[in-house]
Amino acid sequence: MSFEIRRATFHDLDSLVPLFDGYRQFYGKASDEAGAREFLTARLRLNESMILLARDGHGAALGFTQLYPLFSSVRMVRTWLLNDLFVAASARRRGVAKALLEAAATQTRNLGAASLSLSTAHDNLAAQALYESLGWQRDTQFREYAITL
Repeated sequence: MSFEIRRATFHDLDSLVPLFDGYRQFYGKASDEAGAREFLTARLRLNESMILLARDGHGAALGFTQLYPLFSSVRMVRTWLLNDLFVAASARRRGVAKALLEAAATQTRNLGAASLSLSTAHDNLAAQALYESLGWQRDTQFREYAITL
């Protein structure tokens, strides 16, 4: 399967919204394409994230990843969080996720990032195997916590 990956713009919203909505549904959320469009539009308008979109040779959207810029105070460097990664069911097992991960690393490295991080569900073994095959390392030093506000 041939495809290209490039940074998404406002012109990509019609293709990106169904993928983002599918991503949210994968994590148990109800479909909300209007909300997805509003959320993505705000991220693009405010330049708060970088979205990379994979398209096949016919222009069909195959998958995306969304990255957010961060800083490490201790290391005093720019880092990025790979927060979202999703490939349409029809395009899975064809190298799209791998290519999106590699493109994310290249893009953030080119922007001077010191590291790129992500988290995934404990039972998402397929994703974990992919990450580790690409050199990602599981953090064994820190435990992650969150609080709902």
